[in-house]
Amino acid sequence: MGRVEGKVALVTGGASGIGLASAQLLAKEGAKVVIGDFNLDGAKEAAEAINKEGGNASAVFLDASKEESIKEAVEFTVKTYGTITVLFNNVGLTNLQKDLDVLNIDLDEWDRLINVNAKSVLIGSRYAIPYMKEAGGGSIINTASMAGFASDAIRTAYGASKAAVIHLTKYIATQYGQDNIRCNGVAPGLILTPAAERNMPPQVLDIFKKFNALPYNGAPEDIGYTVLFLASDESKYITGQTIQVEGGHYIANPSITDFNDFMAQAKQN
Repeated sequence: MGRVEGKVALVTGGASGIGLASAQLLAKEGAKVVIGDFNLDGAKEAAEAINKEGGNASAVFLDASKEESIKEAVEFTVKTYGTITVLFNNVGLTNLQKDLDVLNIDLDEWDRLINVNAKSVLIGSRYAIPYMKEAGGGSIINTASMAGFASDAIRTAYGASKAAVIHLTKYIATQYGQDNIRCNGVAPGLILTPAAERNMPPQVLDIFKKFNALPYNGAPEDIGYTVLFLASDESKYITGQTIQVEGGHYIANPSITDFNDFMAQAKQN
């Protein structure tokens, strides 16, 4: 208990999945938490559940596509708890129907994903940093993605936007480190959020697991614990980094799984 005692955190996209798991862990470890989400009812429900467990949480509407909404969420946090010392820029969108390959991608969808996935990180940080300076420092944490490191057959805009988040993280860390403000990213691989389990066929989930170094897919709490670490003073000498939390999916030669299958078959023969 108490790993982030006395800290005040705004978690964007905190009503479900990675954001919810992170908000719950931050509150459990002593932070006062504001859950910002487009789904205000879900955010209120999450905050109420945290409060029933003895934490301290509030909810605020947040539309990550609109600068004014992000500003209002930051100001709500400061008005409610007196400051903001942790900002978890977690909102992110993807669209498998429109975010296709370079020749076929919907250009309006490109603009939308870049705006929400990358620009919202910039805006959230812009409005939180002055308050963090007043507080003597803070920690900004950005949800990137392994799609920002590795390319795919589709999701061109998503990958480009997350690559932007990874590099923007370095810029924020460089520009505000002397103010005792750290900025780091977390890059999830496949995480079994409710949305992933709802939208991805079991066969696809099995494909991801097949190529992991570990024998399972990730859970929202796996990202949440990384966020908790980056929010805490345990990581006080870490900044500008993006931690890859992906079960070892991307560490090996991509042929290793098929090679192992080949060798196992050869032994049987």
